[in-house]
Amino acid sequence: MNGESLSGKTTLVTGGAVRLGRATARALSAEGAGVVIHYSRSEAAALELADELASTGGKAWTLRADFETADDVASLIPRAQELAGGLDALVNNASIFPAGRLAEVSWGDLARNMQVNAWAPFSLSRSFAEQVGGGSVVNFLDTRIRGYDWNHVAYIVSKHALELLTRMMALEFAPEVRVNAVAPGLILPPPGKDESYLQEMKHTVPLNRHGEAEDVAAAAIFLLQSTYVTGQIVYVDGGRHLLEQANGPNPR
Repeated sequence: MNGESLSGKTTLVTGGAVRLGRATARALSAEGAGVVIHYSRSEAAALELADELASTGGKAWTLRADFETADDVASLIPRAQELAGGLDALVNNASIFPAGRLAEVSWGDLARNMQVNAWAPFSLSRSFAEQVGGGSVVNFLDTRIRGYDWNHVAYIVSKHALELLTRMMALEFAPEVRVNAVAPGLILPPPGKDESYLQEMKHTVPLNRHGEAEDVAAAAIFLLQSTYVTGQIVYVDGGRHLLEQANGPNPR
C-alpha cells in the first residue's frame, strides 16, 4: 500500500510533550511534518521538544490547554490553526490515569476521566472535522478495552467511550476525515513505576516482552499515512488484547 506523505503537513499532538505523545511528535517530525505540541502542565518539556525538533530542521509550535476547562478545549483547534497556519491531522494522545476500584470510584472521578479522556478528544475531533474539513484523526486508547482494568475503573470506562466514539466518528466524518485509533499495551511504566515494572509484567504478554514508545508512534504514522483505512483500532501490545477477555474475573 502506498502511504500518503506527511512531509509539509502539520499535526496537532495532544499531550505531545511527554511519554507516547513525545515519541509521536518526534516520529512525525522525522517524516517531515510540522508538529503543534499541546501540553497542560509540562511547559518546560514542550519547549525543550520544540527546540529539539527545530534543531534538526523541523517545524514545531507549543500550545497550552487544560482539558478540564471547556473553553480551553473549544479554542484549541482554532488556536492551533492560527499558530501553525493550518492543520492536516490530529493525534488525541493526552489522558489522565488515576487509580480507583469499583468500591471507591465516585461520580466525580468518572466525570473527570470522561471529560479529559473521552469528551476532549471527541470535541477536538469534531472541531477538526468542522473547521479543517479534511484530514486524519488518530485516537490513543488502551489494550484493556478488550477486557477490564479493575484498578483504574473511571479511566477504562472513558477509554471504552472513546473507542465507541472513534467508530461513530469514522462513519459520521467520512469521506473527508478518517478516524482511527491505536491501543497500546505494555509500553511504558505507569507514573510512579520504573523499568522493573515492565520486566515483572512481560510474562502477561504473548510475545513475552514489552514494547517501546516508538512502536506506538510507528502505528500512528501508519494510520495517518493510510488513506484507505478508517474506523480501525491497531493494537500495539504484543498480543495482550487476545488475552484480555479471558482475564476478565476480578483479581483480588
